[in-house]
Amino acid sequence: MKTLKLALLGFGSAGRAFARLLLEKEAEIEARYDTQVAVTAIVTGSHGTLTDSAGLDLPAALDTAEAGSRFPGSDTAMEVAERGDYDALLELTPLNIRTGQPAIDHIKTAFGRGKHVVTANKGPIAWAYADLRAEARRRGCLFFYETTVMDGTPIFNLAEYTLKMARVTEVSGILNTTTNYMLQEMAAGKPYEEILAAGRRLGFIEADPAMDIEGYDAAAKLTALLNVLMDAHMTPDRVDRTGIEHITPADIQAAAKRDCVIKLVCRGTVKDGQVQATVKPVEVPRGDLLATIDATSSVVSLTTDLMGKLSIVEHDPLIEQTAYGIFGDVLRVLDGVSRG
Repeated sequence: MKTLKLALLGFGSAGRAFARLLLEKEAEIEARYDTQVAVTAIVTGSHGTLTDSAGLDLPAALDTAEAGSRFPGSDTAMEVAERGDYDALLELTPLNIRTGQPAIDHIKTAFGRGKHVVTANKGPIAWAYADLRAEARRRGCLFFYETTVMDGTPIFNLAEYTLKMARVTEVSGILNTTTNYMLQEMAAGKPYEEILAAGRRLGFIEADPAMDIEGYDAAAKLTALLNVLMDAHMTPDRVDRTGIEHITPADIQAAAKRDCVIKLVCRGTVKDGQVQATVKPVEVPRGDLLATIDATSSVVSLTTDLMGKLSIVEHDPLIEQTAYGIFGDVLRVLDGVSRG
């Protein structure tokens, strides 16, 4: 039986959920691919590193991480990328929304060693996609990134496998669940601080939600979509971005009187041969699809030259959907490796 070795850079909630899914599907993977998937390295930001070329005891690693205990090793993510024993690197480190680093360098390092990469970190796709794609092709490496936008929702797979020869001319949607939730709760008359506290308890609002509220997260996700689907060579700082920080209950009430709701809408389209991108609060008529996207759900719409406009909605995702996105990309690596 063959072995596919994985190095996990990052072992937060998504990484741990992925590890649980990998264990759950272990026998099925072995039966289908005649391959054992072994995790040979786990790197955390503040709780140490675990490495074993023969494969880690993944259940024990999960127990240690979920107990809040430290792993014994001290190798950094870059040291594991440079010297670790792996076939595929899983870039699961926290997002640096302003530069995409150091995740970009982790990925470049893996490609330099001829290793495959799966990333759930949107930073590299938003800031350096074209260069990373070119390097992966030059080195003969597989490079997958489905989880970077809308968790495991198959947006990139949809375009790649089912829209062959169709050109995407516009991307639009609601991509940030934090702001979508907050706007809905504000419309229900709840105080701002109460909304933040509830979202933090539920686990999807950060201690500092500025990156969401000011539209940076949505801009990075939109940029990733445009780079992959429209070959835009875009970066997040080129997005015309306005967040929801200045939206007041009075604004929401005024929109309601016009039978509208306010949503943070992302849109990228071609004008005069150039891709232009915006993220901004928009009054949406209640009969519009965007108006029905509630709570932590999200939606992306692709307008194409051959298939018209298609929309895909992710309803109230949990961490298991993110884990499945990573898992699905690992299966794509297995498919690619098995084809030789």
